[in-house]
This record gives sequence, C-alpha cells and structure tokens, in this order.
Amino acid sequence: MSLQDSQTGVRILAVDDIPDNLFLVQALLESEGYEVKLVTDGETALKEVKQLPPSLILLDVMMPEIDGYEVTRRIRNIPDNNYIPILLVTAFDDASVVEGLDAGADDFIRKPFDTDELLARVRSLLRLKHSIDAQNKMAREREDFVSRLTHDLRTPLVAADRMLNLFLQETFCKISPDMKKAIAAMIRSNNNLLEMVNTLLEVSRIEAGKKTMNFESCSMHSIVEEVVQELSPLAQERDLKIELKTSFSGENEDVTIVNGDRLELRRVVSNLVGNAIKFTDEGKVEIRISEFSDTTQNWVKLDVEDTGYGISKEDQKTIFERFRSGKNKRSGSGLGLHLSKWIAETHNGKIELSSELNKGSLFTFLLPRG
Repeated sequence: MSLQDSQTGVRILAVDDIPDNLFLVQALLESEGYEVKLVTDGETALKEVKQLPPSLILLDVMMPEIDGYEVTRRIRNIPDNNYIPILLVTAFDDASVVEGLDAGADDFIRKPFDTDELLARVRSLLRLKHSIDAQNKMAREREDFVSRLTHDLRTPLVAADRMLNLFLQETFCKISPDMKKAIAAMIRSNNNLLEMVNTLLEVSRIEAGKKTMNFESCSMHSIVEEVVQELSPLAQERDLKIELKTSFSGENEDVTIVNGDRLELRRVVSNLVGNAIKFTDEGKVEIRISEFSDTTQNWVKLDVEDTGYGISKEDQKTIFERFRSGKNKRSGSGLGLHLSKWIAETHNGKIELSSELNKGSLFTFLLPRG
C-alpha cells in the first residue's frame, strides 16, 4: 500500500485567522495525501466539527473573538463526540502550552515550525486516534455481545424457572418427596445462574457508562430485614443460624436512613449475606447494623460476619476486582463483589474486608447517613 493510499479518507481541519498560514499548511498536508478543510475563525470551526467531524484539528492559538484554548474546551465538551486529536499552533512560551494542554489539546508545535516536525506530529496524532477508535469499537462490540448473550440466556432460564415451579407445585401430577427435593435443588441452581447473568449485565452497563442510579431517602434497616427474611430459608437448609442485631431501638430506625438507590443497595446487602451463607458450612452468619460518627462523617454501618472458610491474605488483595473470585471451589463469576464495591463507591461509601482462613470473614459496608 502506498503512502497516498494509507491517508485516504483522512480529513484535517486547519484553523487560522491568517489566510497565508492556512494556504501553507494546506499545500504541505495535501502533498502528503491528506484532505484539508480551511476555516479562519473559531465559531466556524466549531460548526464544522459538529456537522462533519474531522480526523484531526490543526488549531492556531491566537485568533480574534474565540481563541484556540476556548475552541479546544468547547470541542471537548461536545457530547457523544468521537475522539478528535487537536494540535495547537503557538508562537508563545511554555505557559501557553500548559494552558492548551489543560484545555484538552493533545500536542503543540511552535511557529515558525519545521515542516518535517509538523508532519511527524500529525502522523503521531493520527496513530493515536486510530488506536482510540479501535478500542472504542471493541468496547461497543463487547457491549453488544454481552447484551445479546445475557438476553439469550435470560429467556430460557426464566422459562425453566416457571416450569420447575409448576412441577414443584404438582400442577401436572403428584410427585414424591425425593423428587420435590431434586426439583428444589434445580430451581436454586437455575436462580444462581440467572443471578450471575444479571450481574454480568449490570457490570457491562457500568463499563459502558450506561448505569444510572435513582437516589432517594431509604432505610438500610428495612433493606437488611428484607434480605435476611428472603435468605433465611437458604441458611436453614444448610443448618446455619442467621442473626440480625441492631444497636438501636425500633423507634429509632431513622438513624439508618441514607440517600441512595434502594434497588442497588439491596443488591449489595443480598450479595454480602448470600456469600456469607454460601461459604459457611457450620456455625452462624451474624448481621449487625449500627450508626457511628468519625471526624468527617456520620455513617450507617453494616457488618456481615460468618464462621466459614475465610479468605487468604493473597486473595483479599484482589477479591473486589472483576473476574477475581478467589480459589474456593464454590466461588462464582467474581463479579458480585466487584459490582458491590462500585455501588458502594457511587454512594460515597465503601466496603472493607477482614478475614482469616478457616475462621471466617467480616465484610463491613459503610454509607453516609442522611
């Protein structure tokens, strides 16, 4: 492939209020096979970027009305715009370079510039754009794949859950106690898989920047009670004792009021309590909810402590990373704690872990009060 062929479709927008400078740049870039569009002011440049985004912008700093810094800032604030490298052209000192880079420019070149240096910087920025465009394309393709995969998996899982429950209710025929136990086990496994699919979908939404929160005033005590009631039968099946303790009387439940997305906070609590039950063979799961204050914040504190396997020091370092689930044979996809940590941080909270092998684990979920 010739150099001329490799530059086909590359469109450069050159912005300068001095026509002679523009013609010089045009001649130089077109001789290398680039398509060049010339404009003489910032407003026209902004309209051009919105109507037909270029591959690269060569932008003079000193222009009347709107200078290159302001043009750069406005371009970077255009929503849903593909990445466009900006090369600033300046005749001033390092201070102007710093201002330009802070405004969002990618590189700069001083006047009078060497033609070889200009072409080298153009090629470098175009390589950068190509790399970022490729990454964005891969991210979009991954998002589409995950969305399609989770949708295709959810449909048969939901259908299977409905059918299994009909069998368990003896809708079609009488079944033996042993068969009921087997069907109940199948329902649990099906629900676990469905939960993993839903978690994968939520994580993919986060990474695509499409996850939104609906904040409202909600009671953490109420959320925790719901989760404990829902998961108690699972603990009972495993002959585990599950206890909920509070440091306040019933009429003072408002001390656990937080501002957050109730559904997402419930997801975190359910994940922490569910994991405690899952990784404990004997003993108990103790859930404590309280409130306390430090020098900077009033907190609602949720402790979930178990007497299970515990987590090694090595695994504790990576337990909240995506797809890092520890070495226990019961470990799942490694997404639940990753998602929980993100939800906590989005609420200006945090999750802390203390654990010792063969003695159990303590997860602490902290949220700002009020």
